[in-house]
Amino acid sequence: MSGRPAPAGAAGRQPHRARAASRAAGGERTTPRSAVRLGPRLSSLSLERLLRAGPRPEPAPLPPARAETGALTFGIVVFPGSNCDRDCEYVLREVTGVQTRMIWHRDPELGALDAVVLPGGFSYGDYLRAGAIAAVSPVLGAIRRFAEGGGLVLGICNGFQVLCEAGLLPGALIHNRDARFHCAWTYLRVERTDTPFTCAFAPGEVVRMPVAHGEGNYFAEPATLAELERERRVLWRYVDARGEPSPQANPNGSLHHIAGICNAAGNVAGLMPHPERASESLLGGTDGRRLFASMVRWLLERRRG
Repeated sequence: MSGRPAPAGAAGRQPHRARAASRAAGGERTTPRSAVRLGPRLSSLSLERLLRAGPRPEPAPLPPARAETGALTFGIVVFPGSNCDRDCEYVLREVTGVQTRMIWHRDPELGALDAVVLPGGFSYGDYLRAGAIAAVSPVLGAIRRFAEGGGLVLGICNGFQVLCEAGLLPGALIHNRDARFHCAWTYLRVERTDTPFTCAFAPGEVVRMPVAHGEGNYFAEPATLAELERERRVLWRYVDARGEPSPQANPNGSLHHIAGICNAAGNVAGLMPHPERASESLLGGTDGRRLFASMVRWLLERRRG
């Protein structure tokens, strides 16, 4: 004994095993080791179990879409870990007025759809890299065929990451420049308006949409960046309120201040900001609504021939 007074509360402390034995001897229920929470990475779940996860229960159906746009059907892909799927469904159906259908990650076929949206979230818990496991899920084969046939595909935040991991869009989304999660409104400049995703905007228009991500830093090799710029495939760029790119206006360090791009054919696009969170004035802005309106306008004009 050193003779020093014990720290406050130290007299009642016991080694872990001693405490467990004491509780067991007194009849107190002990928590089995298998019941201890596994933490955010769910380390006991295998990739196989994630990919084979069962169907998600469907909520009560929303009211029918408006007649003007109700002939269009948008599919919203749901991965384990998606958390913006219902936001997208609400905005597409209630605000934009199209029919919607939820597409589970195990579905090998999409059925009859006019467009597909991959929403934000943390698909498969962001194991390996954000979007890496979702990129090899069964539904991606169907999405790839849909895109190759000219169907519209939009990836939002995690959906953008999935499309890049799947090779449907070039480049990659890596950790933010400061390694911090950013949740804030950003200004974006619309770089072109002759695409299915931007035709309801004005050329060079500055709009506001929020971001919420930890891995939104767009990266690509110099040759890929040059190709994107040369072919005008950068659709949205981070800027300040005056429409000027700057490090302060870039929330994640994306090269060339890229917020969103499209593929060479122009029918697949991805962006890190969330248009569905900027589609009603109650949420602070409505600029995101026009991205979905652009898709609807383009699809209806294509139907008319």
